Amino acid sequence: MEHEKTSKGRTLIKLFFTMMKLGAFTFGGGYAMISLLQNEFVNRKKWIEADEFLDIVAIAESTPGPIAVNSSTYIGYRVAGVLGSLLGTFGMVLPSLTIIFLISLVFDTFLKWTVVQNAFRGIQACVVYLILSAGFKLLKNVKKDIFSLIILGLTMAFVLIFSIFSVKFSSIFYILISAAAGLVFCLLRREKKEDAK
Repeated sequence: MEHEKTSKGRTLIKLFFTMMKLGAFTFGGGYAMISLLQNEFVNRKKWIEADEFLDIVAIAESTPGPIAVNSSTYIGYRVAGVLGSLLGTFGMVLPSLTIIFLISLVFDTFLKWTVVQNAFRGIQACVVYLILSAGFKLLKNVKKDIFSLIILGLTMAFVLIFSIFSVKFSSIFYILISAAAGLVFCLLRREKKEDAK
């Protein structure tokens, strides 16, 4: 019993400091952070399976709030229950809150610094890479069956078309439509199996 408490305590501390590290050194928001979260919790610590991580990203994207915070809350819960979700979330937001608070004290002066402007230019270029990297890593874990590839292809095509023609279409609709298509496909397949019997 004593050993279990110590082990859980260590896990909570590791979780908090890992989230704090990711929150402090990841620029570009939640999408840029997805790749780092996957690397940390799926590849290195092996606390979460790759399939489950895809589910986490889908849930985090489709629920209100920033994707990085939602992901850290779910990962924390998955690893160490309610206390884990609280510490994971707090660890993720603490660096941002601290930095934003400090910047707000000298915001106008801060933005006028040439060094800061140049740093932001470099960060913007890096963020594009981080988002693409996250996308490719998630793409590797997508099931390669016909249905999944059709949904993926259609979604990518509509995103491209809507972007070209400047049509506003929330990403939540892509998720909801894909979920509905998945349910319909599952029900039709089950009905077909029952008819075959």
